[in-house]
Amino acid sequence: MSSVDISIYKRPEELLQNLIRFDTTNPPGNEAPLMEYIDSLLTAAGFETTFLAKDPARPNLVTHLKGRGEAPPLLLYGHADVVTAANQNWTYPPFEGRIADGYVWGRGALDMKCGLAMMVASLLRAKDENLQPAGDVIFGAMCDEETGGAYGAKFLVREHMDIFKDVKYAISEFGGYTMYIDNKKFYLIQVAEKHHCSAEITFHGPSGHGSVPIKDSAMYKMGKALVELNDKKLPVHISDVTEKMINIIASHISEPESTYFKQLLNPKKTNEMLEIIKDKTGNFFDPLLHNTVNAIMVKGGERINVVPGEVTLYLDGRILPILNDNDLRDELINVIGHDCDIKITNYEQAKADADLSLFDMLSDILKGKEPDCIPIPIIISASTDARLLAKLGIQTYGYLPIDLPDGFSFMSSVHAADERIPVKSLYSGTDAIYEAIKRYRG
Repeated sequence: MSSVDISIYKRPEELLQNLIRFDTTNPPGNEAPLMEYIDSLLTAAGFETTFLAKDPARPNLVTHLKGRGEAPPLLLYGHADVVTAANQNWTYPPFEGRIADGYVWGRGALDMKCGLAMMVASLLRAKDENLQPAGDVIFGAMCDEETGGAYGAKFLVREHMDIFKDVKYAISEFGGYTMYIDNKKFYLIQVAEKHHCSAEITFHGPSGHGSVPIKDSAMYKMGKALVELNDKKLPVHISDVTEKMINIIASHISEPESTYFKQLLNPKKTNEMLEIIKDKTGNFFDPLLHNTVNAIMVKGGERINVVPGEVTLYLDGRILPILNDNDLRDELINVIGHDCDIKITNYEQAKADADLSLFDMLSDILKGKEPDCIPIPIIISASTDARLLAKLGIQTYGYLPIDLPDGFSFMSSVHAADERIPVKSLYSGTDAIYEAIKRYRG
């Protein structure tokens, strides 16, 4: 361990390169070698570490930075697994971790080995500078986030909840990146996420021989339902977080865009305004103002010449945190009618409200470095391990500050070919997390 270079915290891009070079594609994950590498850095710096595993090949790593006992613990956590890079056309090999054109390229560069690199670098720096924060800092490197967390956060919450004792606040993914509107730079700090909800819709109709015309078959009913779901938006809902976000944006941009954004908060105008701003913002704001569903799979029919009497459509639904699965069911019925059976098959409720107690502190850190930047709170449409930690009453802030150039779409780059992060963002992001550790008071 003495040969381990803990000064790597001064070179977070190199740390990230090393993490990317571990292929932790999930499935199967195989996060153990990466965890052992992080462990080697932490133990060489003097941290005591613990491995907690449901499967030895897929361990989670936990350590503590001792505080002064003046505040509750702060949790830093992130996942080590990544989605597949197969069948994608990459400019550079996805697990090479190459630096080119001012970026670190590779699978996990954004989601979320960059965050692990920032957190580990911050902890190594804290140890090197003998920083003793107000409260303990708990760090968790977790596995299996990309496929639900059964071996990672879900396992830890169920089997080892004691490691989260007294934790109220946490820092993790998926926010902190920048977005430009009207030439203004906004930093998006995640404070909530939508609930994931899977649904099955089964349609029934007459069956028979494929050579005989059959009207109103189950297949045709499903087709009509798909057209309705494609052509109609679900109702508008405005949460407190989204209202705050949109009001902040509107107050910093010029006309007529400012008026367009204000009118997003008028449910009678919301959808019209979304179309007006779409050229500049894409679909970013749409899922923050609606529940959404996407058709994922279809099951029906067994032979080419037999009209099936039953067809099932599988939906991926995302529900705003102020609503629940019953609300989504009612909205689906209002769109496609009652002539079907709707079954909710999986509903993972996230935190219904957001505790913004740390938002000002996290914002001030960013503004201290960039006085003209504008931090805003956001709800994200994806699911993260935050939903699992929320079961213990923990408020997670997605706060991995990533300064992206104007025109670079974070969400379009995650899970895609040529995932990459600006090298300079690793330095500013690491500094921001280190500052959060210093300033945190509970």
